[in-house]
This record gives sequence, structure tokens and C-alpha cells, in this order.
Amino acid sequence: MAPNVNEKIRNVAVIAHVDHGKTTLVDALLRQTGTFRANQVVGERVMDSGTLERERGITILAKNTSISYNGVKINIVDTPGHADFGGEVERILSMVDGALLLVDACDGPMPQTRFVVQKALEHKLKLVLAINKIDRPDARFDEVYNEVFDLLVNLGATDEDVEFPVVYTDARNGYATASVEEARLYNRQRNKGGSPKGGIAPVLDAILSQVPPPAARTEEPLQMMVSTLSHDDYIGRIAIGRVEAGVLRRGMQVTLCRLDGSFLPAQISRLWVFQGLKRIEVEQVESGDIAAVSGIEDPNIGETIADPENPVPLKPIKVEEPTMVVTFKVNDSPFAGREGQYVTSRHLRERLYREAQKDVSLKVEDTKDPDSFRVSGRGELHLSILIETMRREGYEMAISKPEVIFKAAGGKKQEPFEYLSIDIPEEYMGRVMEELGPRRAEMLDMHPDTSGRVRMSFSIPTRGIMGFRPIFLTLTKGLGIMHHVFDHYGDYSGEIVTRRQGAMISWETGTTTTYALHNAQERGVLFVGPGQEVYAGQVVGENSRPRDLDINVCKKKHLTNMRASTSDETLRLVPYRVMGLEDALQWINDDELVEVTPKAIRIRKSILDRQERYRNKKDRGEELPEEE
Repeated sequence: MAPNVNEKIRNVAVIAHVDHGKTTLVDALLRQTGTFRANQVVGERVMDSGTLERERGITILAKNTSISYNGVKINIVDTPGHADFGGEVERILSMVDGALLLVDACDGPMPQTRFVVQKALEHKLKLVLAINKIDRPDARFDEVYNEVFDLLVNLGATDEDVEFPVVYTDARNGYATASVEEARLYNRQRNKGGSPKGGIAPVLDAILSQVPPPAARTEEPLQMMVSTLSHDDYIGRIAIGRVEAGVLRRGMQVTLCRLDGSFLPAQISRLWVFQGLKRIEVEQVESGDIAAVSGIEDPNIGETIADPENPVPLKPIKVEEPTMVVTFKVNDSPFAGREGQYVTSRHLRERLYREAQKDVSLKVEDTKDPDSFRVSGRGELHLSILIETMRREGYEMAISKPEVIFKAAGGKKQEPFEYLSIDIPEEYMGRVMEELGPRRAEMLDMHPDTSGRVRMSFSIPTRGIMGFRPIFLTLTKGLGIMHHVFDHYGDYSGEIVTRRQGAMISWETGTTTTYALHNAQERGVLFVGPGQEVYAGQVVGENSRPRDLDINVCKKKHLTNMRASTSDETLRLVPYRVMGLEDALQWINDDELVEVTPKAIRIRKSILDRQERYRNKKDRGEELPEEE
């Protein structure tokens, strides 16, 4: 006997490679289903509410919304496209029954596409393929479809998995069609300056036909998995998830099944469902729908809200282990405490553990040093977003060089490997290949196109990726495109040297001068400009040689006459390199730190005192720094 289902609900996630148009498509669905008033002014990417999301043009945190179409409520979750936020993707997929997969009509499947499709198949979700950006002049309709089909086959998809409906969309202009012929006609008209009319309804029709309705298990004991968390300054922590069984009512007594096996009695104080971009307060939510609840003390992701008389926990969300770790330290530079509001180890610890509660792919550990904490994540972007968020909240800290997490298997040392995809003009192939060789990259395939570009894919240790992006952009003069995603753990590939230049280190505290910087710039690339405060031990540039160089960037010219007093005006400085957070994290070596404050990003040596640094290097048998 077939189980009862709730035909009035569909739960679907929108998945894609970063920048393939997920959030823009959700915007179009909201607009064309009457979520916004006719005269309402709504900006682009309304689902990306965070400041960092808007700045970077990417989705970092999953967002819940819902629309009504043909009498059916469609709960939609917009998920991150970058693999570093795979933890968000994995726990969201546990709430839905289907996935709308977006693929760029030109780019085709990319590394993150492979990641999200694999996760969707593991969760046995029904797929709807949307080939997006069909207005692009270089759109490849048949080729992209075939590439997606091949990807699914390579990932072990069943015959049923590859029987998915296809819609062709221009999310930015709110157009969709289920016909490839109409998509080609639309493409021709758009590229001739036309404005063909249409709507987004074919996407919704495909969802209703392909995505199954959730099971209606209203007569069973209550079960709801906490899949994500929200916070309200007045209400406190809000738990969000799908009601798997039973009925959730406002004011009812429940039991929270903790991850440690304990049980916590609680009462639902307030209850909401999602409608458009808002939470709507309701009296009850039936099984199959997505709800938000308050009143539970400190719920964590993966815990189950259950019936107090029969508290049966659901299977916890499984998330892949972190692959990269950094150390957060209390800032102890000479400038410590000048620019931040939260500077103590207590502040750092509380904030990091609070983040780990809502981000299941993040791991925080205490160390023997009470002022240091190990934080493990899914990649550089994952960790740098956390650091950037904290600095904007007023935190000060020092961050160590990111390190990969090694494992042991079969008596062998293993390390994480990435699937790297690069798209470059053919003329830069030699330079890029020469750089990737020492980084232990192994070419998997290569596909030239008719436009003079070539797409290559590699298997490369995560260590080899670190620090590669700025070099890659320099080698390709900004014309190259690269993406990478964690692929597997493999045997240790040997030593990899990712930075071949030493650091230029300020040997005194003071204010930089044009005169001193003019002399210093001949020795390498500067990270500071004139009139900036620096301290002894701060890294002020990159030496052109492999060894570190201690240098005086605060030196003033001794004036001998009145004419000499204006001589600095004739000195020309090369523009210095502004090191952002991710640039700095990729650049530093093991003996360096990134000082992060609300107002500045500085690179420094772990040991600030020059003589102590010399002794340390001598004891280790390392090459001593140069002196100016």
C-alpha cells in the first residue's frame, strides 16, 4: 500500500556551481508568482541578504522561501554553490525531496556542479535540469545537456535518475521554456536586440511533475530534524527544519533529542512557516512542511524535536570532514587592542564555539595554549568568510597559515586532493603547466575550443592549490578562470614549495617614509605605502630573493640644505600591493601570522623580535635573513 502524501506541498532545493544563477532564478520565481506587489521596488539577488554575500556575489548561507503555484505550496531553499560551504548544502538536502539543478548554457558542468549533483544523488533526490543563461551568444544547448548526462552516469546515477525534465531559462529576464527549439529562437532574438516575452512557469511545471510530494505522517509521533538555525535579538535562537512526522503545534510540550543521547524537555513558544521572504506565524504545522520554532534552549543542528511520550531521534545529518585547519590566536602585536572591541581569549572562544553550533562543517578545538584555538573547515573560502565576518563584528585576532589535515590509511600518510578546472587562452598553457608541475598537479583531460581557449582539468593536492590563484591570474593576465573542489584523500605526494620569495620585515616601529620606501621597492614588492604606521616584525613586502630581508621603511633623509628639503617630491613610488584577507592567508609561511582587526589586515612574523628570530632560525639550522 502506497503511503499517504501531502499533494499540496513540494520541497525543493536549488543547487548549482557558484555564479550559475541560482539566486537570480529564485528572484524570478518570487516575482512571477505574485510574492511582490506590482509597485514594489525590489533589488536584484533579494535572497542574498548578508553584506558579504552581496559584496562577493555568492550565496554563503542557505535561505528558505516559499511560493504558491496552482494551489501547491513550493518550499524552496537557495543553497550555496561553492564547495567550501558544502555543509550548508548537505544539511539542506535532508529537508527536500527534489533539486532544481542549474547549469550555465555556456560553461556547462563545473567542479561544484559535480559536488552538488553527487550529494543530490546520495540523498536520492529527483532532479530537474535548468540550462540557464540561454541568452548568451555562445550558448551550447545540446553539448551542455550531454555533459550533464555524462556527469550523472559517471557519478553512478540509475536509469531512473537520468530521466529528468529539462527547462531552458534566462533567469535574469524571467524567461523559461521546455523546448530546445524555442530556446534557440529566444537566443537568436535576444542577440539581435529583441525582447521576446515569456514567463517562468515551465520551471514550476517541471517541479510539480518531477518532485514527489512529502509523506503525510500526521498520525505518527512528532519528529522534526533541526537542519539550520536562525537568531533573533528578541526571540533568541530559532530552529528550522522539516516536520517528518506528526503535527507541530504552538504551545505544545516536546522533547529535544540531543546529539549526546540526552533528552531535554521543552515547550514550543512560537511557530512559523515561510511565505515569500517572510516568516508567517501559525498555530500548527503538519508533516511534510518546513517550519521554524522558538522556545527550545540552545538547539543544535542535527538534533531532533520529538514527541515527549515517544522521543525517537532521527538519523543525524552526515557531513564530510574538514580538510583544512588554521589557528586563531589572541592578537599580541604592538597595535593590539587599538582597533577592535573584542580582543580577549574569552571573546574568541565564545564566538568560535557559537559558530560551530550552527555550522556543522566547522570544528573548533582548544589547545594547550589558552590563547589559541584550532579551527577546521572545508577550505580557504569557508575559513576566510568566518574571519571576515568576525572582524566586521569588532573582533581582533591573529591567524596562522592554513594547513591541510592529513590522515593515515593502511599505514600510509594521506592528504586531500582537489579537482581543479581551468579555462585559459591557449597562449598561456605553457606558463600555467610549468607552475602546476612543482605543485604535483596531474592532468586529467584537456578540451580546446574554437575561440582559442582551452579547458583543462587536474587532480592536485590541496597544498598545491594554496597560493596558486594570484599567481594564476598574473600568468594569464587576468584572462584565466579557475575552479576547484575537494575530490578525495590520496597518498601523500611529497614536498611542495608554494612560495619561493622571502619577506621584507620592518626592523623598527614608526611611520613609513617616501624616502625609505623608494629605496625598499628596489628590493621587491611593497605591501605598505608612505605615512603608514608599522611595527618591528611586521612584514612590509615580498623580497625578490628567497631569503627574508630586515629593512628600515621608516628612515628619514638627513637634510643638508634647503634644496634637499623638497627632494622627496621627485621620488616616484611604484603602487604597493594591497593584501586582502584571502591574499594574506595564501601568502604567509609557517613562521608568519595574519593580524586581523576591524580596520586593517597586516602580515607579521610570529616572533616579532629580530634577535629572537635569528636565534630561532639558527637553532633550527635554517638560512638566516639578509640585512639591508
